[in-house]
Amino acid sequence: MAVNWPWNNRRVKYMDCVLIDACGWAALIDARLNLDVAMSKVIGKPRYLLLEKVREELISLSKQRKGLLLELLESKSEIIEAPEELRHTDGMLLKLSEENNWPVLTVDRRLKERLINNGGSYIEVTSRNILRLIQN
Repeated sequence: MAVNWPWNNRRVKYMDCVLIDACGWAALIDARLNLDVAMSKVIGKPRYLLLEKVREELISLSKQRKGLLLELLESKSEIIEAPEELRHTDGMLLKLSEENNWPVLTVDRRLKERLINNGGSYIEVTSRNILRLIQN
């Protein structure tokens, strides 16, 4: 069930939210990080937001790759609908991040670059298997 967020209607901002990208979730799992523990060291205890389209990407990826712990992600996240005018997940994540000042958990280089160039922020899994917040 999708949550109907009022970000377009009332310009409500939730600073304590993190958007989850498919590659960011996969990298977090590969690094064997505990989501809550690792995230608490970076930004506290956020609400995790998962776009329905990102969820679909992860379901597709899980058919080729086991161990993505999708049930865990779904239990910790709120599934949200994307802005209607966008079709690509990167554009959706960029728009929501920009409008609401939410960081995106991602390791996608192009998305990270676009986020920074548009005044956004992201959380990445580093080579040392820790999370790091990058802000513009």
